[in-house]
Amino acid sequence: VQLQASGGGLVQAGGSLKLSCAASGRTFSSYAMGWFRQAPGKEREFVAAIRWNGGWTYSSNSVKGRFTISGDNVKNTVYLQMNSLNLEDTAIYYCAARTYSSGSYTVEAMQAYDVWGQGTQVTVSS
Repeated sequence: VQLQASGGGLVQAGGSLKLSCAASGRTFSSYAMGWFRQAPGKEREFVAAIRWNGGWTYSSNSVKGRFTISGDNVKNTVYLQMNSLNLEDTAIYYCAARTYSSGSYTVEAMQAYDVWGQGTQVTVSS
């Protein structure tokens, strides 16, 4: 199973981008999918996640109100609509999938996910 993230690019501050993440390979069922990002010199951090059972969505405080996660659990596809981008949003964005339902990690934790995509670069310019 592979996750392919796309949609990154260069955008001016205040602009918008929409990231996509699609699964390929053997068919699998995911419990949740999420987005994380890693800026230069910083640790990877949680951005947003969606839990298919109930359609619950979660987002970090830094992107709440600006980013929206959505997706299709049948296709194991997840999107991240990013609006009002600022310089601090510059990072490599990674999508991830959690294929199991039980576990001690919440969807905000990297350890909760067992399948990761390769990342897509988002650069916000002033």
